[in-house]
Amino acid sequence: PKVLVFTEDGYFLRSWNYTVDTPHGIFAASTLHEQSVWITDVGSGSYGHTIKKYNSFGDLVQVLGTPGKKGTSLNPLQFDNPAELYVDDTGDIYIVDGDGGLNNRLIKLSQDFMMLWLHGERGTGPAKFNIPHSVTLDSSGRVWVADRGNKRIQVFDKDTGEWLGAWDNCFTEEGPSSVRFTPDGKYVIVAQLNLSRLLLAAAPPVGSIGNCSVISTIQLADQVLPHLLDVSGKTGAIYVAEIGAKQVQKYVPMNSYFPSFGS
Repeated sequence: PKVLVFTEDGYFLRSWNYTVDTPHGIFAASTLHEQSVWITDVGSGSYGHTIKKYNSFGDLVQVLGTPGKKGTSLNPLQFDNPAELYVDDTGDIYIVDGDGGLNNRLIKLSQDFMMLWLHGERGTGPAKFNIPHSVTLDSSGRVWVADRGNKRIQVFDKDTGEWLGAWDNCFTEEGPSSVRFTPDGKYVIVAQLNLSRLLLAAAPPVGSIGNCSVISTIQLADQVLPHLLDVSGKTGAIYVAEIGAKQVQKYVPMNSYFPSFGS
């Protein structure tokens, strides 16, 4: 099966295998109206180059993109290796499209899939990308993008798309592969793929994001390769998808959070 569902304690519940080619990113969304599961599909088969919405039992609800056809078009909407997405509480959707494909884009769609704003050019300057690989929001209404190929995290205003700054001083060795926040919003957790490392940084207050300040790190085993991660909003547990080890590991904070959880 390509999609597996477990409890937070690791007990298997169900799976599904249909309408999925090669899943890359997954996001469990909870809005005022519904709960859903979103999957980015980077496959080259008949279901690939799409983003799919399912209900909790695996029934396909919505497909974004042109199934089986990669492209750069915005109308109709096309993707090429869409890496990840984030759905906020209102149902608006933030997509990073371009894990080595034709596109290097950050797209915001409304809950009814209308384009709200876009940054979509390959490059090294502000609001340009080289493999945008992960996206998340903080409690201050800022969009954080792991710009892996440029070895930085870029930050945008979620309403206007305005560029707010970038963190690059923490990523001189290896770019960020995934970015998330702790439930209290105080810390940023970043996965660094080829270093097999998780990094914890202080989250900036409202306003300027300043520079990245590392609080702690977790060094994983060699060749574990943490690809994407997520954090439980209830328990603070960190779930890490490790493509080297071909597993998902759960890390539980010892006390309130790091640094007691790191090294």
